[in-house]
Amino acid sequence: MRHGGRFALKAAAGVAAAFFAGSAHAQSSVTLYGALDTGVLYTSKTAGATAGQNAGKNFSLIEGGLTPSIFGLTGTEDLGGGLKVSFKLESGINPANGGLADCNGNLFGCQAWVALDNQYGTLKAGLQYSPFFLALYESDPRGFSLFGSSVVNYVDNALATGAFSPNSVSYTSPELAGFQGSVMYSLGGIPGDFQAGRQYSASLKYELGGFMINASIFDSNAGGNAQTPVQSALEYEGRTIGAAYKIGPVTMKLSFVNYKVSGSFNNNVYGGGLDYLVTPALDMNAGVWVTSDRNQTANHSVLGALGATYFMSKRTSLYAQVGTVNNRGLMNTGISLNGALYGAQGTTVAALVGLRHTF
Repeated sequence: MRHGGRFALKAAAGVAAAFFAGSAHAQSSVTLYGALDTGVLYTSKTAGATAGQNAGKNFSLIEGGLTPSIFGLTGTEDLGGGLKVSFKLESGINPANGGLADCNGNLFGCQAWVALDNQYGTLKAGLQYSPFFLALYESDPRGFSLFGSSVVNYVDNALATGAFSPNSVSYTSPELAGFQGSVMYSLGGIPGDFQAGRQYSASLKYELGGFMINASIFDSNAGGNAQTPVQSALEYEGRTIGAAYKIGPVTMKLSFVNYKVSGSFNNNVYGGGLDYLVTPALDMNAGVWVTSDRNQTANHSVLGALGATYFMSKRTSLYAQVGTVNNRGLMNTGISLNGALYGAQGTTVAALVGLRHTF
């Protein structure tokens, strides 16, 4: 639905020693990378100015039908002794009009961070994906396709909050006996008010062979000094548990997510589906997500989608996707992050064909 300490000196010295021991002069590299993704979207209904209203059928050229269109810079430097420093600056772009798109609306609104990495884990600071957002990606059978996947439900519920977390410091552990954990804390930056804009998230994942299970939490407060064009300081709580199992070319995934937005709604989302790599050049996947408002169960929706991607080369792919969403009560779940983020009441059928190229 829409919605509107301090640390002991010895401990600090220990952490610094762990990350900086063995530092030396090193090799470095910087890479320019990106992706352009655009497609033609058809929807049998379009959300109108009033929630739930149907504004009619629509054909539109959209960016990011399968994945966001982006460009960025990334680099690493080997400091010696197993220690590396890395950075990433990433922006969303709209190939349809040349403007900014997706992410939080800023120039480098997707990612902007610097990190230290060694055998003890990765320490990262800056604008980054929250562990909660990454856990949802791991349990999505459609790989966070911007059409008909759990990322549509995510943005419908939380907008950019937790997807692109500003003022953040995170730590991700190395993998130990199949387990890997991650924690993140975002500072609001408001003098005298440590709660405004504060975000925190944590996740834990276990993998064994083709099996994966994860769980994650997210909590955020409104406010802070990092207001962005796309709302990224919504006050909400997120909880999820997901699982995946891979058998040969087939991967099956299941997930449960709860989004609790302050003063608004409390949505449970149950999802599942599978991905089938038919040939090295053809991938097909499907997923279904059922959303129910715990505060008012008459508000519910069902979103389903099927997609096929043909890899013309390592960098270029053609794709086609079809899907449907049915909204009841006050629910207005959309079907496409771009062009149909919110949906009208009743059943909407949609189709999308597009081209993606990476560089």
